[in-house]
Amino acid sequence: MEKAKVYYSDLRTSPTSNLLDKMERLLKRGGIEQLPLKDSFAAIKIHFGEPGNLAYLRPNYAARMATLLRSLGAKPFLTDCNTLYSGRRANAVDHLQSAMENGFNPISAQCQVIIGDGLKGTDYREIPLNGEYCPAPKIGAAIADADIVISMNHFKGHEQAGFGGALKNLGMGCASVGGKLELHCASQPKIDVENCIGCNICVKHCAHDAVHLNTSRKAEIDYTKCVGCGQCVALCQHDGAVMGAEDTSERLNYKIAEYALAVVMGKPHFHISFIMNVSPECDYWNHNDAAIVPDLGILASADPVALDKACADMVIQAPILHS
Repeated sequence: MEKAKVYYSDLRTSPTSNLLDKMERLLKRGGIEQLPLKDSFAAIKIHFGEPGNLAYLRPNYAARMATLLRSLGAKPFLTDCNTLYSGRRANAVDHLQSAMENGFNPISAQCQVIIGDGLKGTDYREIPLNGEYCPAPKIGAAIADADIVISMNHFKGHEQAGFGGALKNLGMGCASVGGKLELHCASQPKIDVENCIGCNICVKHCAHDAVHLNTSRKAEIDYTKCVGCGQCVALCQHDGAVMGAEDTSERLNYKIAEYALAVVMGKPHFHISFIMNVSPECDYWNHNDAAIVPDLGILASADPVALDKACADMVIQAPILHS
């Protein structure tokens, strides 16, 4: 079998070649023009960023992508699915408002902006997969119904998956709210009482009212309410909330891989990743920390696995930026 090809562009520019121009040339070199785009509904899967976070991809890149796809005869739209955890993207109304605040709207993006799994995250299609962990992934209906999937990925760190790239953007990002619950269902966290300082941050941010402080000002989890979304684990800065022993990051990544396969199975797809502003944590935070490696470039491929591998290799080999 022929090896997958990944195409690369550095970030150097000139008066006659800006980053948008370089991105478009990279897309064409990678073969995006070979997709059956004429009269197709083309879902551009992108992360709109949680308001307050400034590391997400600029909407200018999405606008150039939409313009290119439209010139090739497609009907492009920007999309993302609602979140399981609390925040400003947990329903379509707040999600669209957040997207607009971060510059993603039909005027700036040159295409429509559609929340993939509907108003409350219940609009999805089950894609029969017979996977080891997820027999029928629940994919946002607008994405599942699209003819073509294009992922635009900000490559960065992630607390549970290790890093977030094309597979994370597809597998987690295209899952409906119920799908995200399935992805996290085995990861109910626990409280390390020795490390808990009673700061209350996990209580304030639990979307399911599953965490409270006991009389000793230690966090406790009500497992009849906990959905395993991992919000408390991600928020805790003291290792007070940790993943349960019955789950691993490896298992979560297996599930993400199965969901990603469900998104692209049986339809043309293409992927582009930007290794810039590589924050240690995901863009779903309402803040972003300083970059941990230099900005390295833009990579594109028809194979999301090869793309993630190439991005990870580049980041691992890059010099570490110390704050």
